[in-house]
Amino acid sequence: MSGGWIRAQWPAPPNIVAGTTLRESEYKMPAEPQWLNQVHGARVVRWGSTDFDNGEPEADAIVANVADACCAVRTADCLPILLCAADGTEIAAIHGGWRGLAAGIIEETVATMSTAPKDLLAWFGPAISQPAFEVGSEVRDAFLVTLPVAADAFVRNESGRWQADLYIIAAQRFDSVGVRKTFGGGLCTHADKARFYSYRRDGETGRMLSFIYRA
Repeated sequence: MSGGWIRAQWPAPPNIVAGTTLRESEYKMPAEPQWLNQVHGARVVRWGSTDFDNGEPEADAIVANVADACCAVRTADCLPILLCAADGTEIAAIHGGWRGLAAGIIEETVATMSTAPKDLLAWFGPAISQPAFEVGSEVRDAFLVTLPVAADAFVRNESGRWQADLYIIAAQRFDSVGVRKTFGGGLCTHADKARFYSYRRDGETGRMLSFIYRA
């Protein structure tokens, strides 16, 4: 961590800069991103496409394969996911709310990228942790419909509801499409008020920026 942001800890090539800004940080990203209107869905857009002609497109992931591109997402409990090709030629950023994850935003992003899944690296930024993320059975069921192994990501609590682990869910879904090199996790937005915004903890709140830049 330095200068108001957390650098992604992963074996990305030298031309890749990636990480998450801290709350109230004035850290300046390496380049201006093309912003998304995040809607908790599974739509993916490409950097520089006509999708941006009328402002921020409704999408929850962006992919780029050109130099000086910066992909970014805004989060305050949802899981930010950054991806890059092992050779540094392609990057992506995903807004991983539970609805988007259940709808297939990870699978759609990997399918949109030209890099083979085995050659992709993924980094998980700060998100709400399992002890703080209570959900109903409808959330668990939404994941089990498409990936039964997702049962391992849910623990029943004393009230009969479920504690969900977004990190496990995301890793499982990457594994299902052949992306095995995943890094990060373990930073809880809800528990660390000094560094992170959390919508579930505070209600009205700001957003952290998770970004990936390709030089």
